[in-house]
Amino acid sequence: MNGRLQDRVAVVTGATSGIGRAIVERYLAEGAKVVGSGRNADALDELKAAHADRFVGVGGDVTKTDDLKRLVDETVKAFGGVDIVVPNAGIARVVSFEQSTREAFETQFSVNLFAAAETVRLFLPHIQPGGSVQFITTFLTQVGFPGLAIYSASKAALKSFAQTLAAELAPRGIRVNSIAPGPIATPLWGTVGLPDDVLGAIAGQINSRLMTGEFGKPDDIAETSVFLASDGAKNIFGQDIVVDGGYTIG
Repeated sequence: MNGRLQDRVAVVTGATSGIGRAIVERYLAEGAKVVGSGRNADALDELKAAHADRFVGVGGDVTKTDDLKRLVDETVKAFGGVDIVVPNAGIARVVSFEQSTREAFETQFSVNLFAAAETVRLFLPHIQPGGSVQFITTFLTQVGFPGLAIYSASKAALKSFAQTLAAELAPRGIRVNSIAPGPIATPLWGTVGLPDDVLGAIAGQINSRLMTGEFGKPDDIAETSVFLASDGAKNIFGQDIVVDGGYTIG
């Protein structure tokens, strides 16, 4: 029985952990061929060992144009054209307003906005008609969360970018959408720059607003990504699909 993404070629950045890895694994389970990029060589090797000729791992930093160009070259060399591009790589840092310098903005915008856009721009000549581009935004574009103003702003800019790009690329037969994860249990949560006890207290407050009472799982986002990449979503353009356990309605 063929999967929903049988023989389609997908590229996923930030593929070695969290949401990115979950997307890679779900795509492979649905029959896709996947090129994953990331900075964890061991994780890329694990995926390659598990999926043989259907996965190619390319190490690199998405903020470096030469690394992105190499990702494009390796993808085309391995599989030719591309059907799905998911520039998932992102970072989140807690930064107070007093610390919100130009450098602090550039740190997060360089990954969350500029690298995501550049990934798609470089792959664009190779995306097949009927292709899907998916950006990863955040539920925090709808709510305020102290210390995450720069992160939220970078993702809000990405959301707006995706909506406009959807109109621009639709005549080429390419659908552009984005997914806005809510609180998801991933390694990213532990890299924001807060002590463990503070993170624990915040997690408790967040859980109290979630319909399920607990953080979502990376596979929740991966399943949404599979749907958006499939023929079942062929009439969906420029949407930001919120997957947040009900946080924004609480």
